[in-house]
Amino acid sequence: MKAALEKIEPVFGNSFTIRQFTDSNQKPFWHFHPEYEIVYISKGRGKRHIGDHISYYEDGDLIFLGPNLPHFAFTEELFEEHVEVVIQMKADFLGREFFERPEMQLIRQTFERSEQGLIFHGDTKKLIGDRILGMMHMNNFDRLLELLSVLQMMATSKEYNILNVSNYALEVSAQDHDRMDMIYTYVQEKFQEDISLDAVANRISMTVPAFCRYFKKLTRKTFTEFVNEIRVAHACRLLGDEHLSIAAVSFESGFNNLSHFNKQFKNITGVSPREYRKSLKKVVQ
Repeated sequence: MKAALEKIEPVFGNSFTIRQFTDSNQKPFWHFHPEYEIVYISKGRGKRHIGDHISYYEDGDLIFLGPNLPHFAFTEELFEEHVEVVIQMKADFLGREFFERPEMQLIRQTFERSEQGLIFHGDTKKLIGDRILGMMHMNNFDRLLELLSVLQMMATSKEYNILNVSNYALEVSAQDHDRMDMIYTYVQEKFQEDISLDAVANRISMTVPAFCRYFKKLTRKTFTEFVNEIRVAHACRLLGDEHLSIAAVSFESGFNNLSHFNKQFKNITGVSPREYRKSLKKVVQ
């Protein structure tokens, strides 16, 4: 998928940016930037769409992304009195040789792993998240020291998963942002309905064969696979509602055949919808 370049500049007196958001109603867009990015959502739920990875989370999130890794905005819903904090920094934000020091070895390795996309969970997510929230109220110097502490905590934690999307960053270009944004917006609006290849190809003025080749080349998956992953991510959210039957979840997620839904859900998540429901609060990997 092609993405738009997002330009990020630290405010005066800071070597990195830290921003807090309390409104999750902003329109998501497919973008990338040369900065490393840490996102902490203290209490909320939504879809992760990072590179060619799509999954659903609830009860907050903590991720660390390397540079030029394309992604969509993450949050669908922030629960009351909870926020999203985004930290962004360039690789040399403390100088070109700072992270080459022996004391920085573990942090340097974590930066390298982040180029594949990292998701933190368990106690690590809560402990680091609280410290990130506290950074919003610190002066510039203490905030910098706290960021180094947060990076060291990430470097020594075992409570993380790697998304393995590092190669995806190499395919990013800004020129086709509008086209990709149109595709994503259309799927987000129509995934609960039948989506024809003719309709989506027509929206970006391409023939069906050309669109299929274009989409497969850029995303390393077929358009049907992409739509099914969006539907399954939505199903993961609905499975948290015990009042909905598996069949109802299937229908509300855009699958008209229960057997097909069960098959696609297990192919994408590794477990059946029933098994996923039994392990609530776990993320889809």
